[in-house]
Amino acid sequence: MDERVSDSDKMEEIMLPGFRFHPTDEELVGFYLKRKIQQRPLSVELIKQLDIYKYDPWDLPKLATTGEKEWYFYCPRDRKYRNSARPNRVTGAGFWKATGTDRPIYSSEGSKCIGLKKSLVFYKGRAAKGVKTDWMMHEFRLPSLTDSAATPPKRFLDKCLPANDSWAICRIFKKTNSTAQRALCHSWVSPIPETSSISDMLSRGSDTPQLSSDNISLTPKTSSSPVQFNLSVTLTYYRHLLLHFLL
Repeated sequence: MDERVSDSDKMEEIMLPGFRFHPTDEELVGFYLKRKIQQRPLSVELIKQLDIYKYDPWDLPKLATTGEKEWYFYCPRDRKYRNSARPNRVTGAGFWKATGTDRPIYSSEGSKCIGLKKSLVFYKGRAAKGVKTDWMMHEFRLPSLTDSAATPPKRFLDKCLPANDSWAICRIFKKTNSTAQRALCHSWVSPIPETSSISDMLSRGSDTPQLSSDNISLTPKTSSSPVQFNLSVTLTYYRHLLLHFLL
């Protein structure tokens, strides 16, 4: 008896082993989001359908289908008010706040705008006293008919697509804390004593103690001044440095 494998099983065999999902902005809006709105689902679920605003961002990675440092979701664009085009982006622990204006995504085959990209940052708390976090989101959507008036030089594709504003693709990720990285790098650097250069000390002649392998100890002038004590410690440091190169 011949065992026949369905087309979906064949696709899973080819795509899933070692598969990494790293789509470009153009691929997200021109292929995945467009097919979602046209109700043409793929046989393999790469982007999960989820209302992300019912969850806090740190809970989303475990709910995604794929992703290691970036997680993708089909998200319905709920309205904050019935007669408003502003979406509702409030979660249980905070809210998502947009940064800047929407950026157009153009087709690589020409100068046509095929989508819009919005960047958002998650804040803990409420709008008046929100605390900024490292969680970021890129929201991708197809252009609506009202967007064409804002960018007259460009022509939009597929104006006849139904409900362009009903779905968006959300890419969730956590921004790397650059301040912590810099502090970690600086912790491996040994501090260098702040003093004059070796050439300046050598040019002092008799004022500088004679250095030799027989005379290991350095005897500073008898004084209780902390400045002279620090100078003797500094000279000892450079004496060992010179002996290393001379020997």
